[in-house]
Amino acid sequence: MKPAITGTGTFIPSIIKENSKFNDNVFLNADGTSFSNPNAVIIEKFKSITGIEERRYAKAEYNTSDLGFFAAKKAIEDANITAEELDYIIFAHNFGDVKEGAIQSDILPSLATRVKYLLEIENPNCVAYDILFGCPGWIEGVIQAQAFIKAGIAQKCLVIGAETLSRVIDVNDRDSMIYSDGAGACIVEASDKDDSGILSHASQTHTKEEAYYLFFGNSFDKNKDKDIRYIKMHGRKIYEFALNNVPNAMKIALDKSGLSIDDVKKVFIHQANEKMDEAIIKRFYRLYKKPIPEGVMPMSIHKLGNSSVATVPTLLDLVLKGNIENQEVKKGEVIILASVGAGMNINAIVYKY
Repeated sequence: MKPAITGTGTFIPSIIKENSKFNDNVFLNADGTSFSNPNAVIIEKFKSITGIEERRYAKAEYNTSDLGFFAAKKAIEDANITAEELDYIIFAHNFGDVKEGAIQSDILPSLATRVKYLLEIENPNCVAYDILFGCPGWIEGVIQAQAFIKAGIAQKCLVIGAETLSRVIDVNDRDSMIYSDGAGACIVEASDKDDSGILSHASQTHTKEEAYYLFFGNSFDKNKDKDIRYIKMHGRKIYEFALNNVPNAMKIALDKSGLSIDDVKKVFIHQANEKMDEAIIKRFYRLYKKPIPEGVMPMSIHKLGNSSVATVPTLLDLVLKGNIENQEVKKGEVIILASVGAGMNINAIVYKY
């Protein structure tokens, strides 16, 4: 029996924040000095690099665990199972529940425990835990789920990726325009349906120089409380790291599967930055001396922004449900799921539908 994804679900928050709504922000350099260009120029350059036109923010009454719960319910329904059948709930996030206007993360109890509570699961043998693995957290959760199933200690696992990044951003940092909120989830279970399912995977953690490319830091506004921290990143270093390492990790996963690059029909890559994702795919195909097939890389970043652990499961669900124009996955097709993020962590899964 091969572990397979039998259901997917997503929750896309209703609050839309277009790029134009950043016109009144006071963007500063890391040293607190002002930019020479007006916001209109900064925002246009940002769009040309990232591809982001707008992003989604969660309503004040919803926390990350709520978003995960909403996506989980849809995935359970899509898989045609009941919540009581679950053996594991694995919740990937980075910052826990951060209430609107708060300055502290709340991860006690774990977000997975909160989802189990919201699902009203009575079975004590359903184990719920969180995973902190940066943006690749959801993919790593799927890898863990398939390991539990292959080991014979689980039959059905719920894997969630959710985040409310809008509550940990520094409004004086232009990178704040990248981040968004959202949730995606899937059911991974043992399947005896022909040869579909997870074929292979690869994961890496690079820390020698890269451990703090993403970190928590003070606001660029030097007058703000220095005890309040925000998500920060060394964007250029992350870009170069991703281009140099993600294609190789994807190749490791594909080569393990024994399949050819020509067998790959879609690559679902973490929606971090349009230009970066395009460059990663280009380098990946270059490793095999092949041209990039048209339409191989679905994208959701233009309208949804970067919701960290939620981008890949959200993108997968949108395509499977026919909600992205000119994109679909047919029975028997091979896809790759890949991500890169804080750690610095990288992973990839080769999957056959």
